[in-house]
Amino acid sequence: MRYNQGTSIPGGGEQGNVEVWKGWPQAGLEPTKLGGGELDSFFQKIYTRHQGKTITFLCIGTDRSTGDALGPLVGTKLAERGIKEVVGTLREPCDAGNLQERMAAIPPENIVVAIDACLGAPGSVGYYLVSEQPLQPAQSVGSSLPAAGHYSVAAVVNVKGPKPYWTLQMTSLYKVMQMADEIAAAAAVPFGK
Repeated sequence: MRYNQGTSIPGGGEQGNVEVWKGWPQAGLEPTKLGGGELDSFFQKIYTRHQGKTITFLCIGTDRSTGDALGPLVGTKLAERGIKEVVGTLREPCDAGNLQERMAAIPPENIVVAIDACLGAPGSVGYYLVSEQPLQPAQSVGSSLPAAGHYSVAAVVNVKGPKPYWTLQMTSLYKVMQMADEIAAAAAVPFGK
């Protein structure tokens, strides 16, 4: 997972590009590693900062890979908890094939929280890298997709190695489901109905 500063996001805004999701924070905001029990404060901060604004959860991933199913699992769980602005569920995943189209459909005034799985260092597996910056989906598998979100949550589901697609396929479904539950429960504290 790589966080970008100053990245143009194709498909947004009136002229087809949105600078760092409408000029969002650009300097010195590195991702923070949190445990599941610490996620609620991250979501509470977003809620407090943007009261009265529409928050969209952009849950990136596919239901065709165990490790990469985290995003659609989170999206489904958020929708089941009554959160209406969710893009990316098990029924309608937001994946590499439709990410740009799905991002372009989000109203430009919405605040976007991007959620995705990632691979990382052995000591980070089971933790979350949260940031007030966009995330770069599919970075850990060597793909190039547009940066996404004003805020981001990257769940480290397994160790990064020489065969990232294989690693994601062989990731523990139990671990992915547990992490999806933690994210959805934390987000539902301030945003749930």
